[in-house]
Formats: sequence, structure tokens, C-alpha cells
Amino acid sequence: MVSRKNTEDGGLETPPWANLGAGLITGAADDDPSGIATYSQVGAAFGYGMLWCILLTMPLMIAIQGISAGIGRVTGRGLMEGIRTHYPRTLVYGLVVSIIVANVINLAADIGAMGAALKLLIGGPALVYAAVFAVLSLLLQIFIPFTRYSPILKLLTLSLFAYVATVFVIHVPWPAVLKSIVVPPITWNAKYAVGLVALLGTTISPYLFCWQASQEVEEIGSNKRRRPLQKAPHQAQSALRRIGIDTTIGMVFSNLIAFFIILTAAVVLHAHGKTDIQSSSQAAEALRPLAGKLAFALFAAGIIGTGLLAVPVLAGATAYAACGALGQHSGLENKLHEAKFFYGVLIVASLAGIALNLTPLDPIKALYWSAVINGVAAVPLMIVMMLMGSSRKVMGKFTMPWPLKLFGWLATAAMAAAAVVMFVTWGE
Repeated sequence: MVSRKNTEDGGLETPPWANLGAGLITGAADDDPSGIATYSQVGAAFGYGMLWCILLTMPLMIAIQGISAGIGRVTGRGLMEGIRTHYPRTLVYGLVVSIIVANVINLAADIGAMGAALKLLIGGPALVYAAVFAVLSLLLQIFIPFTRYSPILKLLTLSLFAYVATVFVIHVPWPAVLKSIVVPPITWNAKYAVGLVALLGTTISPYLFCWQASQEVEEIGSNKRRRPLQKAPHQAQSALRRIGIDTTIGMVFSNLIAFFIILTAAVVLHAHGKTDIQSSSQAAEALRPLAGKLAFALFAAGIIGTGLLAVPVLAGATAYAACGALGQHSGLENKLHEAKFFYGVLIVASLAGIALNLTPLDPIKALYWSAVINGVAAVPLMIVMMLMGSSRKVMGKFTMPWPLKLFGWLATAAMAAAAVVMFVTWGE
């Protein structure tokens, strides 16, 4: 038990569930409808051949998300605000433009996927459903303070258990699955390399870094007892311990759900020769004749649940990034008139996501370009994060410990290698 005199909340003990926040929500939001589409694609295309990747991405995600959260908690600033303070403005503007473009495309894909999933379940107009979901999410963010909205997002993380349940309503040859993890059936060709890049790009994304760091800052602002660790070093022990537990649980949860989605696609779709899946709703529809109505319904319902979680995270991360880069006041705890620019970006990003669903833009190509932009933006952003986390000028005496430094640089190297592979295999 943490000593009462050292707790970051002024000596007040809190239940374990209350200590799960930014990390859990960030991890769950990573399994958004676009992510479900990517995991379904690699499962359908390669069977068990990429399950081993989850063992790779899990520690890398824990490290890089822990670093982003630590930067926010120590400095009291979001990522872009911190970069703006210590690095050239041209770097900040380049990063934020790429993040905004990728996030808006991702938003459009997620909004459209929710509408398509509900249409599969009950019929009716997918575009109308998509617009309703987006507007509902937007209104909740604008009119409900984050301290009251955060529990709703936590509750929505439970929707991801639909993918755990799906695995248990289909027949899984577990010995073959375990063998594929120990001795991965890797296919060394361009298609497999592109699939690996897509999986890494989906799992480790810039918007997740921005969101988790900003949520740590939000919690400092909404809790009068909490202060940036640079100003309140006595809170460090419990704060960093909480971040470690929260982030680890969130990223393990995220990767386990990804594992189950890949596994479902491998067992049902790949095994029946359906290897070309283009979207999350197409994956759900393909399950119906092969795995039964219950597996189909669980998979489709999971798309809606995780979309309702991911859309506010994507829109919020976009607004945080823009405000940090331009030195504007931000925060979901503020009322509309208190952070007009922040909510303006939030509204424009959400409406742009809806509008893209009304254009002839190919959603698959849009997602591809979103992954390309994310992959390109992630590497310099991760390098800057690693430099910030190691800098006493930025972090004071709370520079990151060597295990975080090691796995953080490994994550950065993995993303850099993925970007290189992406360009080498371009057009193959």
C-alpha cells in the first residue's frame, strides 16, 4: 500500500478502478474501428503468421506511452506545448499538421465504420447512423466536464470484451496457436512486410502519445492536490507508480484485444480462404456465414463500442496538438467559452470526419494514406519524446529510468525500420 503522506492526491486513498484512467482509455482507444480493420486484414491474410507481433508491440507500447504520460505529469504540459517550449517552431508545426491530417482521416474511417456496423445489425441508413454517432460524441465532449465524461469512456472499454467473447463462440485450435507464437510461420515477402508495417503503425500512433500526455495534464488541472512533479516532487513516488500501473494495464489490455481480433480472423476467415478483408464491417459480415450470428453480432457491436471510445480520443488529441503547437488554452474540463480555439478545432475535426464520409473518397485508400502519414510523423515525434524524457532541462531530476529509455528507443527504432520498409516496398 502506498504511504498516505506520499500519495499524489494529498493522502487520500482511492480504489484501484479510480487509479485507471489515461492509460486504460488510451490503450482501449488504440483498438478503434480502423485498428480492427487492420488486425482483421492481417489475420485473414496471414492466419497465425502475425500473432507473434503482439509480443513485440506490447512492451514497446508500454514504454512509449509511459514516457508520454511521464512527460505530461512531470512538466504539467502536453507534448506539443513541451516541444514548442524547447524546440524550433518549424518542427512543431510540421508534426502537428501531419498529426491533424492523419487524425481527421482516421476519424472519418471510424465514424463510417460505426455507421456501417449498426446497419449490419439493424439495417437502415449507415451515413445517418455515422453522423448521429459523431454528433453525440461531440456534444458529450463539449457539454460534460471531463471528470464526469472520463467514467463513461472507462465504461466503454468494456465493449472490447466482445472480441474476447467472439473467440469463445468459435472453435480455436489452441495447440496450433501456441506453436505459431513460439515458432512464428513468417513469410519473407513484400506483402508480409507491408502487413507488419501496417500492424505497427496501427498499434503505435502519434495521437495516442498526445492524448495520454494531455490527460495527465488535465488531471493535474482538475485535482487541486496534484501539481507538476517538478513543483511537487513529494508526489512523485505515488504518481509515477500510478502511471506505470495504469499504462501497463491499458497497453496489455489493448494488445490482448488485438490478439483476439487477429485470432478470430485467422481461425474463421483465413481458414476458409477469405483472405482479402478491406474494412472492419466487412470482417464482421464475413463472420456471419462462417462462424454464426452470435460471433457476427459480437464483432459488429464491438466496432460500435470501441468507435464511441476512439472518436473522442482522436478528436481530443487533434485539438490538444493544435493548441499546444499554437500556444492556445486547452482542456476538456473547460467550458466552451473558456477554450474557444480548443473546442473550435474539436468541432471542425469532427465535422470534417463526417463530411469525408459524404465524398467519393475511397476509405481504404484514405486509411492507407493515414497509416503512411502516421508512420512518417511517429518517428520524429518519438525521437523528440525520447530526448525530452532524457533531458534534465525538461524533466529536472525525473528523467526516465534506463528500462523505459531502452524500450523507448527500441520502439523508436522499430517504427523507423517500419517506415523504411514501407518506402522500400512501395508499389510492390
